[in-house]
Amino acid sequence: MKAPKTFEEGMTRLEDILTKMQSEETTLAESVKLYAEAAGLVEYCSRTLDKVSLQIEEIDGRLAAPKAQAQPDQTDAEEQA
Repeated sequence: MKAPKTFEEGMTRLEDILTKMQSEETTLAESVKLYAEAAGLVEYCSRTLDKVSLQIEEIDGRLAAPKAQAQPDQTDAEEQA
């Protein structure tokens, strides 16, 4: 199996495999080969989603950090008033 270049390419190939596996013309031997390819694609797509999820969490963390630093200053200003 050739690794997909993108997540979208992997998902498109998975959809194609599903269509072929649902066809009555697909032999059992072909189905097994398609299943093995699909398993690899699912693993690739899952890893890709995990990486993207981590990137989003890191971005959210960076965005939240300035807010977290600003809040103690506001509390200090309120206590001094």
